[in-house]
Amino acid sequence: MQRGTSGGITNIVHNGRDHRHVAVVPAYESCRGSDEGSGAPPAAEPGFSMRMPREGRLLLAMCLCSLFVLVLYFQSITKPEPGVKTGSSPRKSRRSPLQTLYNGDQVLCGLALNTFFSVLLLLVFDQSPASSSSHLYKQQELVEAQRSLQGRREVLEEACLSHMRKRQVLSPEDLKHLIVDDKHSLIYCYVPKVACTNWKRVLMVLTSDGRYTNPLAIPANEAHVAGNLRTLSEFSVPEINKRLRSYLKFIFVREPFERLVSAYRNKFTRSYNTAFHKRYGTKIIRRHRPHAEPEALEKGNDVSFNEFVQYLVDPRTQREEPFNEHWERVHSLCHPCLIHYDVVGKYETLEPDAQAVLKLAGVEGTLQFPTSGKSTRTDGNMAARFFKHISPFYQKKLFNLYRMDFMLFNYSTPEYLRTR
Repeated sequence: MQRGTSGGITNIVHNGRDHRHVAVVPAYESCRGSDEGSGAPPAAEPGFSMRMPREGRLLLAMCLCSLFVLVLYFQSITKPEPGVKTGSSPRKSRRSPLQTLYNGDQVLCGLALNTFFSVLLLLVFDQSPASSSSHLYKQQELVEAQRSLQGRREVLEEACLSHMRKRQVLSPEDLKHLIVDDKHSLIYCYVPKVACTNWKRVLMVLTSDGRYTNPLAIPANEAHVAGNLRTLSEFSVPEINKRLRSYLKFIFVREPFERLVSAYRNKFTRSYNTAFHKRYGTKIIRRHRPHAEPEALEKGNDVSFNEFVQYLVDPRTQREEPFNEHWERVHSLCHPCLIHYDVVGKYETLEPDAQAVLKLAGVEGTLQFPTSGKSTRTDGNMAARFFKHISPFYQKKLFNLYRMDFMLFNYSTPEYLRTR
């Protein structure tokens, strides 16, 4: 698929490529040879109930090798030429993560080849499965993560083609959520309530030139201080275009209603969030709570989820001002149909997806993505409990409001919804 200059800042060129690589990972099963006419079977070794004769293993290995070479050949003759120009991007004398991502031999085929020869050693040289299974599992996990990321890109592109009704031109103002790391050639669009605090911490480590080394040592409030990280909106239009063409762009998304419930819980049920209570809570109560008590109108600290939903679907809300970033739709924050994201990570598979990004950036051996220690994380079951008391009428209106995020990022309609 050729991605041109449709949408974006004047003259923004989206990556201008559609590289689709197929990775073949040879699967293998335990093979049992027949003992008819071959005499007594050989003595069993630890870890095997029965071995294939050596001649059979050699024959199978040759067949697998021939098949693998054939697949690589067909892939090589159908693979498009890379469209990445690395000489124009600042501070880039090395292989960029964008090159690494779209180089099928480097990423998917390299991992598949590694896995293949591990299996070959197992078959021919009688390596113990116990000593190889852990390595094979890790290799397979990396391959699956890369294939999953590639599949999400394709789903997103197809959804954009199907549902984008008109072209849109972005201004630098629309790029405030895109954080830039010139040192590692990365652009990250942060989405609140999708591990963005930890991603900002990681990027502070990557861009700090040694000032920070441990992401978790950075206080959460410091990670959100404006100016600690540069955004794409701070650059000139030519510099913006240059980075969009040549940097690895990634985004992390989350099931829309789980993200929404998480935002409500964090901003309206925590006593310390007085700024949100004053800024939004008082307005919500005044507009959507008949006969509200004076104290509630003054403090705004007891907004119900039902009132919050009414506020979101009220047409006056967006006419008066844009949504707050914590409940704004992802497609409005990050413009995924206008900016071609190379990696679409998901909150539901945060750890392997984050590891894949760090690997592409070339820092997986020196930096670990922080794992969440929350025991009360908002999931589908918790979201269902919150939506239980929302009427079907408001459930349908809310789903329509967030419908595009569901479609673009391939999330199913929640089973708990009662929209009929």
